[in-house]
Amino acid sequence: MVVEAVRLLITLVLTAVGFQLGDALSDRYPEVMGLSDTASVVGAVLGAGVGYVGGGMFGRAFRTRLEVAPERLVARVSGPSLFAGAFGVVTGLLVGIVFSIPVVLFLPPAIGWPLAALVVLLLILIAVRVFMARAEDLLAVAGLRSRGPLRGVSLEEDERAHLIDSSAAIDGRLLALVQTGLVEGRLWVPAFVVDELQGLADAGDAGLRRRGRRGLEALEALHGATSEFMVLEEAVPEFEDVDAKLLQLASRAGARLVTTDYNLSKAAELRGIVVLNPSVLGEKLKPIVSTGETLTVTVSKPGKGAGQGVAYLDDGTMVVVEEAGKLVGQDIEVVVTSTTRTAVGRMLFARPAS
Repeated sequence: MVVEAVRLLITLVLTAVGFQLGDALSDRYPEVMGLSDTASVVGAVLGAGVGYVGGGMFGRAFRTRLEVAPERLVARVSGPSLFAGAFGVVTGLLVGIVFSIPVVLFLPPAIGWPLAALVVLLLILIAVRVFMARAEDLLAVAGLRSRGPLRGVSLEEDERAHLIDSSAAIDGRLLALVQTGLVEGRLWVPAFVVDELQGLADAGDAGLRRRGRRGLEALEALHGATSEFMVLEEAVPEFEDVDAKLLQLASRAGARLVTTDYNLSKAAELRGIVVLNPSVLGEKLKPIVSTGETLTVTVSKPGKGAGQGVAYLDDGTMVVVEEAGKLVGQDIEVVVTSTTRTAVGRMLFARPAS
């Protein structure tokens, strides 16, 4: 139905345009175009043909976007942004009507009315985009407040607040740091980080599922451990990447960024954001794995060396297992042969116990 409606609208517009062009060309070049009626009919037929083919292509593309866009919009856009977008629709409609009046008055009806409809639609889309991008500022001007606790937050008031990344949630040691009093202040986890963990928990790969579930369980434990824990509804629609969203929120609120991601922590430090790495603070809380100790691990992927396999402990520590390249996906018992420390944490080397 959507495809036919879009095709009909475009076909009518191009038919009218072709008719008017044929009529205008026959008046301007009568010796070339011949009869005025014939030129107008030919122009209308050509316009209808182009509109039918092009309108069908555009209609199918528009239907695809229409089926996918609302679901993604609701999942990614915050309540304040949707509220501001509704104002954008009304504003764009009113402005579009004003701008379309001259189009209707000074152009032939066959061209003026369809063109006016396109002008109104275009201005609505522009207004929605602008209003959603500046949702917080517009709501503040209107005297309204958003649900997120970042409204009215200043650097001095919240420099002890902590913004939690998915890697820190998966690491799991933040809970121990909070319980021991090493981390104090408000704990914020953005809704898009929760969505990212949910996506990992629903992934097809067993390793990703395990990491996602561990992160969600850690957040649930934090929620029960302190009343300072809350989920932010800030969507940051101007950025697509999760890391960019986190950096923007941390910079805007003056909060500390809690992450074990090495690249993200360096990017945050370059922007003057204070970074808290639980893997560094919780090093003494982590059980020390010594050479000769036996562990049970799941081989996640082949290693870089010949015959090597790579596994991870629950705290994210990488274990390189010799002669385990063909055991991907299997739980095996290994003996730790050596340990080393890298820029991103500790790494273990092991061999199968059998």
